[in-house]
Amino acid sequence: MRIAEVVGTVTLSRWHPLVGGARWVIGIPYSLEALQRNAAADGEYLVIYDELGAGHGQRIGVSEGIEAAAPFHPEKKPIDAYCAAIIDQIGIAAQ
Repeated sequence: MRIAEVVGTVTLSRWHPLVGGARWVIGIPYSLEALQRNAAADGEYLVIYDELGAGHGQRIGVSEGIEAAAPFHPEKKPIDAYCAAIIDQIGIAAQ
């Protein structure tokens, strides 16, 4: 799971019938270094399936790949990134 910041939404004119009922957001993942410095997200944009209602500027936990489709098992959905959590606070332990 990665942490990302929501920076926008996607508007679809057509969609696969299996992914109706939720919305799509655009998120930018954080690197560990960016989180440690409390800097802006520095990854590449992702389109993320969101059932939780994450808002613009919120940090979210994102599952990718096969884990993104796991919440829908045994049903199969064509999803590559899934918003699994809305994050209130992040604490990074010193090593």
